Amino acid sequence: MLTIGKLAKHCHVNVETIRYYQRIGLLRIPEAQGSYRYYSEQDIETLNFIQKGKDAGLQLNEIQELLQLQLDDREQVRHVIEQRLAKIDQRIHELQALKNRLVTWIDHCKSTQDSNCPILRELKNK
Repeated sequence: MLTIGKLAKHCHVNVETIRYYQRIGLLRIPEAQGSYRYYSEQDIETLNFIQKGKDAGLQLNEIQELLQLQLDDREQVRHVIEQRLAKIDQRIHELQALKNRLVTWIDHCKSTQDSNCPILRELKNK
């Protein structure tokens, strides 16, 4: 049985992170026993699940959805992960386009003989 401070230390998170997860429904709020709330092994497992999901790039709403699924809900779990992968692919595409724009600006800056900065000129043009 752990208090919130000990749970936070054990799972390498801040107490405020635990409270935030409780506010948004990711983690249960245990009943008070006297003046303390005690957390169980299940709470440790839940926090570890959340951290591993975050480390894998999942959003908290996706983690919450996965927490509600059972081990045999393979299709639904796969669906959540496939949706996340599609979002990541879209973001990679957006970042690649941004990179290409910046590279073009740098190349233009290097190749122009104009004393005015072509990057600033580009940014100021509407």
